[in-house]
Amino acid sequence: MRHGIHGGHSGHERHSCHGGCRSRAGRAGRTARLLPASLVAALLLGAGPDGSGETVPLDGDRPGKHLDVTLTRVVDPAGPAPAPGADRLVAVGLRLENTGTVPYEDSPAPAAHLLGTDGERFTGLSGETDAGPALPDTVTLDPGRSASGYVVFRVPQEADLAAVQFALDAGLGDDVAQWSLP
Repeated sequence: MRHGIHGGHSGHERHSCHGGCRSRAGRAGRTARLLPASLVAALLLGAGPDGSGETVPLDGDRPGKHLDVTLTRVVDPAGPAPAPGADRLVAVGLRLENTGTVPYEDSPAPAAHLLGTDGERFTGLSGETDAGPALPDTVTLDPGRSASGYVVFRVPQEADLAAVQFALDAGLGDDVAQWSLP
């Protein structure tokens, strides 16, 4: 699972290097040694006050399938307001950028999950929210293209949220991005 600027990596590097190229993990490790510990902690937990700002690269299940995913914002609660006693809406803003060499086509809502502090897992839904435009049911991106929008979640009123996760292949991919929520 990938978290923040570094984490586990399943699969192969994005490209092969000949003579002098360094892996992403190697660069991140050197950078972390040069940064003050407080800044490194902030980067690992999220650059923004809502755990947002981090971009996590994900590798797909076939050669050339790579996506950079950025958590842009978490709106909790998101409108419209629920009926009394009903679940609340949480909107998670994501930016998806195809950094691979093949087209990316996937359904972002089921690829996104919210994790509760009690271990409960909530799957994203396609739908409108007052937070901003929703990501389409299916996103198709040519290499170099990006899309941004919100995925909506219905969570119990009393649920405390711990993290956001995103994985390719409608959430079933082995390479998982995770952002901790404050």
